[in-house]
Amino acid sequence: MRPEPSPVGPGQESVWDYPRPPRVEHVARRAVIRLGGEVIVDTDDVVRVLETSHPPVYYLPISAFAPEALTPGEGSSYCEFKGSARYFDVRGGDRLRPRAAWAYPHPAEGFESLEGRVAVYPREMDLCTIDGIEVRPQPGRFYGGWITPEIVGPFKGDHGSMGW
Repeated sequence: MRPEPSPVGPGQESVWDYPRPPRVEHVARRAVIRLGGEVIVDTDDVVRVLETSHPPVYYLPISAFAPEALTPGEGSSYCEFKGSARYFDVRGGDRLRPRAAWAYPHPAEGFESLEGRVAVYPREMDLCTIDGIEVRPQPGRFYGGWITPEIVGPFKGDHGSMGW
């Protein structure tokens, strides 16, 4: 059962207006991620994926990450839209976060712009920002959306959202 979308204010987007299947779009934004007291990525080469009920997931160039920040992690998963994903362990300073990022090495048709890019779970990092605005992680252990004040829900991963 679909929940009642939160009211949308000026300059806000509702995740309930996002499409399914998801849409990929390049955005003119700056993403910065800190871990272990270090900036592990600072880039304005940003792609986001928008999917109904989910806050945007940001994909950043693997090449923009600090050397040795990303190492192959264990496991894989499959998205019915984007294809097979592989995981990365993320290192910054003295911190190591296993399986804290993922990529689609050979994305499915329509998602080719994700090739060579990686998404990071914001809950595993010290700080993620979009245009200097601190990100809140999407609820739920599996989801990697980035919530900012311009995004309204309710969000997949919230209590009671299993059936959405």
